[in-house]
Amino acid sequence: MRSPDGRMAAPAPDCPHCPRLVDLRREVAGRYPDYHAAPVPAFGATDARLLIVGLAPGMHGANATGRPFTGDYAGELLYRTLHDFGFADRPQSRHRNDGLTLLDCRITNAVKCLPPGNKPTGGEVNACNPFLAAELRAPTLLLALGGVAHRAVVRALALRQKDWPFGHAAEHRLPDDRVLLDSYHCSRYNTQTRRLTEPMFRAVFARARAILES
Repeated sequence: MRSPDGRMAAPAPDCPHCPRLVDLRREVAGRYPDYHAAPVPAFGATDARLLIVGLAPGMHGANATGRPFTGDYAGELLYRTLHDFGFADRPQSRHRNDGLTLLDCRITNAVKCLPPGNKPTGGEVNACNPFLAAELRAPTLLLALGGVAHRAVVRALALRQKDWPFGHAAEHRLPDDRVLLDSYHCSRYNTQTRRLTEPMFRAVFARARAILES
């Protein structure tokens, strides 16, 4: 799929660019024929002011449902927080056709396909980067969940990594006067180890709301 200016906006369902991810897609599709098991498109209106960038689809979450952060623990925390701060019309996202609507918010991933062990290689992140670059053109506020997503955003904006370091709750004023916010990823591992607490996560979204309302 191409954007109006000709840039690639989303990978094809049978995207061939990353052999390791293609092999895993086929393996998962064989084991779970009801799963989406394909590149997961962004969710939300294309003119939303807030774009949230995650890492990649989870095995039994977005890879199964076909919608970012839907069907797994990370999504439970994310969508509940989005609802609390007025970015979603309900607090739970169970499946792709559950009727949930995002409000002035769009969600995507740095890598569109399920990676083994939830760990994409640098080459796989880079292969997806043109798709992310196309998605970054419209929103005024970018929120990166985790260091991989942050670095993918910086690369997609053609900025130097050393000038824009990742840090939880870090706020970066970009050269075009937009804002990039950072948060630790809302994964079960991060919340169970208390690296990320729910109050920490909510504080980032409170700041996002304040920026959009200022």
